Amino acid sequence: MIDRRRLLALVGASPLAAALPAGAQSPLPPLEAMLAERSSGKADAPVTVLEFFSLTCGHCAAFHADTYPRVKSELIDTGRVRLVFRDFPLDPAALAAAAVARAMPPERYDAFISTLMRTQSQWARRSYAEDLARVAALAGMPRATYDAVMANEQLQRGILQARLEGEQRFRIEATPSFVFNNRTPAVSGAIAFERFAREAGVGS
Repeated sequence: MIDRRRLLALVGASPLAAALPAGAQSPLPPLEAMLAERSSGKADAPVTVLEFFSLTCGHCAAFHADTYPRVKSELIDTGRVRLVFRDFPLDPAALAAAAVARAMPPERYDAFISTLMRTQSQWARRSYAEDLARVAALAGMPRATYDAVMANEQLQRGILQARLEGEQRFRIEATPSFVFNNRTPAVSGAIAFERFAREAGVGS
């Protein structure tokens, strides 16, 4: 796992970090809006699950492909669980992708995360910038917005700060990790639906 200090050192080192012209008006939402909580499910659901994930993590992709669709249809959409997405980027590509996702309209965040997980092999590599830009464009993000995301060091630092808080409060060390109703220790790995439902205390 790349440590947080190395990630912080790479903020602003993106190949597109200087793409936004000086004095240009940013096409991005306010920083506070982009860093606001992203979740799926009813606010008053009896169970809240925090998912700590990295968008370049193969185990995270496996969870979103194999388990999450059933969690969504049987537990989230039925009002039994609210899932809160928590960024835990493991490398610069994951950090950039997390920033792009947070610049999307909140109502499209969940679907875009699933798209990024599903298309990892197409963009999650060391030279990620243009490949990630293509995925973002297919999801409706203008190139000017993408370039502004890559240039926004405050957004990237905010994401890393949230990751640090996850490490400190919940002792997160791997992705994906799940915290059920603030209960520690977290449950790690691409767990199956039955394990997820049991940990959530909602049965299957």
